[in-house]
Amino acid sequence: MVVDAHHHVWDLTVRDQPWITGERMAPIRRDFGVADLAPLAERAGVSATVLVQTVCVPEETPEFLALAEDSELIAAVVGWTDLAAPSVVDDLAALRGARGGGWLRGIRHQVQSEPDPEWLCRPEVRGGLAAVGAAGLVYELLTLPHQLPAAIRTAAALPDVPFVLDHCAKPPVATGELEPWASRIRELARHDNVTCKLSGLVTEADWASWRVADLRPYVEVVLAAFGPDRLMFGSDWPVCLLAADYPRVLAAATELTDALSPAERQAVFADTARRVYRLDRASGRAG
Repeated sequence: MVVDAHHHVWDLTVRDQPWITGERMAPIRRDFGVADLAPLAERAGVSATVLVQTVCVPEETPEFLALAEDSELIAAVVGWTDLAAPSVVDDLAALRGARGGGWLRGIRHQVQSEPDPEWLCRPEVRGGLAAVGAAGLVYELLTLPHQLPAAIRTAAALPDVPFVLDHCAKPPVATGELEPWASRIRELARHDNVTCKLSGLVTEADWASWRVADLRPYVEVVLAAFGPDRLMFGSDWPVCLLAADYPRVLAAATELTDALSPAERQAVFADTARRVYRLDRASGRAG
């Protein structure tokens, strides 16, 4: 059974998604809920998912934790809190104590939107990251290729914090360039506290005309750098719908890992995510 280690939901009547703007993004400017994902996941053989934050506001994470509490599909939540806040330790404890708080497995911030490429290296941010690790949570790196040097230094400075790189750091698939992204990925992967998601690549390609062959050079880099035991599949649904539907995303990932052994594919499509996010629903519920 497959684990989908990265998807989103949103309800525009509850909260706007200010990043969904312009004509190109119009196909996903509508509500997407767990009920929309569930039949797709069932047909794809997906047994568990990781729900990931979409906006940097404190209200979203408790809502997602409550969704996980009521869902048989969502097995973990990656939420948001202000890493630079002096109250970060208390804020994390409050999330863990909220309804469904036992499903909180990680924290993420839209570092890709920060104008400062060294944002991850700020002392107050590093302090927040250390608090995330001390709380037994992972921190998800949503970075662009030019922000990878800061991610590399941060992973080295905080070896006790488990990091997960989202979307392979969004390589320039549409242009076909590999460097300097590939060299930076290899350097980041030298730190064994970092794992990587095989996700989000279809929307870095040409949305209308991409082929699996366009993605393969980038997948080969992350597979060689991280290995199957530190790589995990994620659909990035519903953002992926800009370039491909759910079955096509899963089929592409399957084709791109066709050279792996059965045990290695099991790692990419289930075991890595189960280990990193502790995906045992029986142990997730808050007492």
